[in-house]
Amino acid sequence: MRLIKKLIRLSFFIVGVYCSCTNIIASGYNAIERTDPERLPTALVTGTTSGLGYEAARLLATEEGYGQVIVTGRTLARVQETATQLAANTRREVFTPLELELDSLTSVQTALAELIRRGQPIDFLLLNAGLVPFTDRRVTAAGVESSQAPLIGHHQLTVGLLNANLLSPNARIVIAGAEPARGDVPFFTYTDVPDFAARHHQGNRTNAIEELVRSGPNVRYLPNNAYADAKVFVAWWAAELARKLPSHMAVYAVSPGGASITNVTRSASAVLRYILIPIVRCIPGMDQTPETAARRYIQASKFGTDVSGQFFASAPGRVSGPIEAMQQPHLHDRTSQEACWNAVVKVSGADLTTAATEGFVGGGAAKRK
Repeated sequence: MRLIKKLIRLSFFIVGVYCSCTNIIASGYNAIERTDPERLPTALVTGTTSGLGYEAARLLATEEGYGQVIVTGRTLARVQETATQLAANTRREVFTPLELELDSLTSVQTALAELIRRGQPIDFLLLNAGLVPFTDRRVTAAGVESSQAPLIGHHQLTVGLLNANLLSPNARIVIAGAEPARGDVPFFTYTDVPDFAARHHQGNRTNAIEELVRSGPNVRYLPNNAYADAKVFVAWWAAELARKLPSHMAVYAVSPGGASITNVTRSASAVLRYILIPIVRCIPGMDQTPETAARRYIQASKFGTDVSGQFFASAPGRVSGPIEAMQQPHLHDRTSQEACWNAVVKVSGADLTTAATEGFVGGGAAKRK
């Protein structure tokens, strides 16, 4: 019985999850103030062709009063189809398709060029796209381990938007995190970066994180550990970005919780996809719909700047209940946060300009319906 319970928990955590309700502890958090009556807000959501991204885009249009929702996918044909489906399902013509392949710098640059051409300030940037690691080591054409590639692409996109002055003054950025980053999830172990750096890189954490991102020669590849590392790096990246943003912007790493009916497990093992997840779906209270999971993103978009940079997930050791800001010491290690940012900059080739970090006029805050 213990083994069965552990296997069930493993299936959740591999999809980056705990089942939980969507009530968020919000004491002291402030929603974005949108004071400009001349325009409705605009959102950009990555990974919208299915699952959480699709549901988030739908909710933004139907419940949050967004006047434009830019939806992205790996191919233009597929994301155009998604935009058409969303418009039919919501009866709102607010969805704009954008081709974006996060594994490809050329694709990111092309998408940025198109966004710059349109010139529409973005109020909510939802960096949802992600990938569960393959059972065997896989790297992209740019030499990045597969589960780390979404962070690199999202960094390039975010930095590009900031440098182009395409985020509104009160913009919110949410990037998908997951509970394994906490370090208390069975079968998942994140790398002790200070120790890894000391053993292989003369204490240089930036170089150590770069090797982990690239799954270099000193890295023993284990899919669960690669996933845990990827989500720790997401939390560190968000924390460091928060210190660089203009004063009225904010960023948060947010775990969406459990939602097994998505494509996130497409690269996972057959045992997970065809045995463990079906078992989980048969147990009441152990899974949630993509819509329920997506609501965590939406609610986090209303948090204030006072909690910018924090990682929100289910309470430690829990599989349900409201999400809260994580307090594990390794997540708040500033030296590692700075090293992570520097490593991502090095791998991605993208960094913020002085103008982006000092603040700018932008398109003005927007007002929801």
